Amino acid sequence: MSIVIIGGHDRMVRQYHDICKAYKCKAKVFTQMAGDLKKQMGKPDLFVLFTNTVSHKMVKCALDEAKRNNIEVVRCHTSSRAALEEILGNYC
Repeated sequence: MSIVIIGGHDRMVRQYHDICKAYKCKAKVFTQMAGDLKKQMGKPDLFVLFTNTVSHKMVKCALDEAKRNNIEVVRCHTSSRAALEEILGNYC
């Protein structure tokens, strides 16, 4: 399973990757808005939006891609390790 994580803290990127690896998921993590974010996201199986630490522009970009490709989106207010583990526990 592949997921794209939008938002979160810069210092947690390595931990997000490690958590996803433990659940046998491939992950791309975007904590900052990149100019070509839409191209970099690809077509994952799941989008995870950490809504507390993400810009409205990034949310809109992710939601547009999810709608266009019929991809499920999970929103979570906190961007903690436990929150990501709970999401992956439900979907992986």
